[in-house]
Amino acid sequence: MNRRHPAANRAATAWGICLALLLTACTPTTTAQRPAKPDARPATGAGDGTATAKAAPFPSTYRVPESAPVLISGATVLTGTGERLDGADVLLREGKIAAVGRGLTAAPGTVVVDGRGKWVTPGVIDIHSHLGVYPSPGVDAHSDGNEATAPNTANVWAEHSVWPQDPGFEAALEGGVTTLHVLPGSANLFGGRSVTLKNVHAVTYQGMKFPDAPQGLKMACGENPKRVYGNRRTLPSTRMGNVASWRQSWSEAVEYQRDWTQFEARRASGAKDVRAPKRDLRMETMAAVLRGEVLVQNHCYRADEMAIVLDMAKEFGYKVSSFHHATEAYKIADLLAEQGVCAAVWADWWGFKMESYDAIPENMVIVDAAKGGCAIVHSDSDEGIQRLNQEAGKGMAAAARAGISIKPEHAVRWITQNPARALGIADKTGTLEVGKAADVVVWNGDPFSVYALAEKVFIDGATRFDRSARRMLPESDFMLGQPAAPGVSP
Repeated sequence: MNRRHPAANRAATAWGICLALLLTACTPTTTAQRPAKPDARPATGAGDGTATAKAAPFPSTYRVPESAPVLISGATVLTGTGERLDGADVLLREGKIAAVGRGLTAAPGTVVVDGRGKWVTPGVIDIHSHLGVYPSPGVDAHSDGNEATAPNTANVWAEHSVWPQDPGFEAALEGGVTTLHVLPGSANLFGGRSVTLKNVHAVTYQGMKFPDAPQGLKMACGENPKRVYGNRRTLPSTRMGNVASWRQSWSEAVEYQRDWTQFEARRASGAKDVRAPKRDLRMETMAAVLRGEVLVQNHCYRADEMAIVLDMAKEFGYKVSSFHHATEAYKIADLLAEQGVCAAVWADWWGFKMESYDAIPENMVIVDAAKGGCAIVHSDSDEGIQRLNQEAGKGMAAAARAGISIKPEHAVRWITQNPARALGIADKTGTLEVGKAADVVVWNGDPFSVYALAEKVFIDGATRFDRSARRMLPESDFMLGQPAAPGVSP
């Protein structure tokens, strides 16, 4: 039976008015929605924070909006580079960080924000989210994150399931999240391509797509793929089946890449009657990983399986950017640091399945402590994403109980600089450095306190959330006309 929300009639009427106005009243065209030219720059690097995306058939249409300069004055500033500045100022201009320091002056027309008693950090980045592909409300019709039809679905792209009207985006924005990485689910060995989004309002996902951010390839270890396909009496049904299936697919990808390389070489030499290999979208994604253009984001819990994956990556010549969930990362912290692999973890989730049992609350701290270690706090939750700052605070508390002192200026990197590095966008965001995107959060106090609230959130220098301004409170198109609670007017 097709049941409608009590406010459905009001919503339908509102949409009817919008359509009558050719949608101009409800979906105004902004600079963030103008078509973009494809980026044809070659990719460089893999997981080192400097990678860029190749030209793609679904380019970002996001554009930095025009906004007045902003000077945040007299605040406690955590730059995300490990530095803390007390009584400092941050100047935002033309979408970039223009200056950070003390005694900065504002030119005429600059909006001045009194930062006394406030804390300022880079925008929070969630490296593991399913917002948009599993949007609210959580009904079957919105279950678009797992293409659980084959162990290898590297051909699918999570961005093609993203619903920009997901109310979760706004809830995350109120928690200081300016950038998020949306992945397919973990049913498959190769789940498909992931996408990095700016947390901005847009009619299409392309209006949210982070310009030049490399895509990821979601891979999954362990229980999930072997359970999904073992129940169907097909490969894989065991962990050894997982590994065999991975290696077979990577072997095919190496051959696919070789065939295309040979084709390009023959065509460049002027050879006649050269026929291109048949295009295979699964292999195309995997070949892009081999070239360093797509970054591997690997769901994996157990230390032994992570070590196997690293050996396999060495065998086939690709790099793992980060392991996600990684509840046993502390056991191989030195190995991860040695190979430049990040571990994106929870503060204290554990025990919900066998591979998550051997977890400890000091996991992120031990990963972080290794020389060159890269610890990241992630959410994997539409609720947890609203409080990533507090999740990092839990890690600080666990460290303190273990006799390790973690200062705020260091811990903030777990939710800013480090995820930017693992997503290949560290040259663009993640720290308050001159020339980087003005993705900034003003907090009402210590951001790692349970009482912390994001008061203002800037993305590319434009105010996207202001807790003190009622009209600035975000609200998705889906929530328009819907009461906050039964009998309560919005």
